[in-house]
Amino acid sequence: MQYSEAKQGRVFVIRLEDGEVLHETVESFAREHGIRAASLLAVGGADAGSRLVVGPREDRAQPVEPMEHILEHAHELAGVGTLFPGENGNPVLHMHAVCGREGRAVAGCIRRGVRTWHVLEIVLYELTGTAAARRPDPETGFALLRP
Repeated sequence: MQYSEAKQGRVFVIRLEDGEVLHETVESFAREHGIRAASLLAVGGADAGSRLVVGPREDRAQPVEPMEHILEHAHELAGVGTLFPGENGNPVLHMHAVCGREGRAVAGCIRRGVRTWHVLEIVLYELTGTAAARRPDPETGFALLRP
């Protein structure tokens, strides 16, 4: 385990509008408002055609081959995530969400492009006093959080 301590900064209440791409919009907002690190909650709608990464094809295979699920219809969405700077210093959102419709649900990472269906509400809790950042990990190929 690795860890560092942070303090809570500003809190933002955000509403994404119809058609906005979740990770792109949040990362742009963070850059515009000087947010380096944050935790986030999301609730609302994901539009048809939204893409989720739903796991590796093989549990421990290298390199990791991600699987993708494309939503065929609008779904309800609830997600939680973190935002930390990547290798280039820009904020990178890592959020997992569950999307449900008619008693069925799929969970995954929103990074491939989740598009807002009418409304998506975000509460963003800024984290200050931390140098945590995402850095490339040669072993996994992921950009891992380095607290």
